[in-house]
Amino acid sequence: MSTAVDVYLEVGARKTFACAVDWPGWCRSGKGEEAALAALAEYADRYRAVVAAAGHRLPAAAFRVVERVPGSGATDFGVPDAVAHCDVEPMTEALARRTADVVQASWDHFDRVAAAAPAELRKGPRGGGRDRDKIVEHVIGADLSYAKTLGIKAGKGPESDPAAVAEVRAAVLDVLRSTTDGQPVRPKGWPTRYAARRIAWHALDHAWEIEDKSER
Repeated sequence: MSTAVDVYLEVGARKTFACAVDWPGWCRSGKGEEAALAALAEYADRYRAVVAAAGHRLPAAAFRVVERVPGSGATDFGVPDAVAHCDVEPMTEALARRTADVVQASWDHFDRVAAAAPAELRKGPRGGGRDRDKIVEHVIGADLSYAKTLGIKAGKGPESDPAAVAEVRAAVLDVLRSTTDGQPVRPKGWPTRYAARRIAWHALDHAWEIEDKSER
């Protein structure tokens, strides 16, 4: 068995993302490939705790870059936007199950962090940044949009309805747990590998933002 963690690089004009192929949500960016890989390594322990909560074990291994894909303006803005070739490969039952577990754990972590955080978060040097409730609203709203890329119908404005949010999340997890040939579930939708990565990354990125901005 390989002792390396497969990673692909999404290379934009100003920013590069390093993303673990089979570990959804473990994506970090930097100004160039080396900086992105260093950031990915820096967040390993924080991500490992999420994987452990999902009932799995993140290997302590070196990175192996298996693919480079061109980024876009979204990449430079700070979003892992490109669908890599590895995202359209089939998923086994075991990998699909683990993927769904980690996405669930990412949501759980975000929910716990948000519930424990102060309403007003520390701002940047110029006073920018959203407070807790605006971040929560943003993440849930994005999840509803992401769900549609998997063929899941989500109503408008259920951000304040926990039952509706839970229903959408459960539907997403059902899709992610299914084995796939790598093709999107619906035309012009996202492959499930990419959807899982994007959803988990978004939840964890904002969870870690809240954690960091809760420190005084």
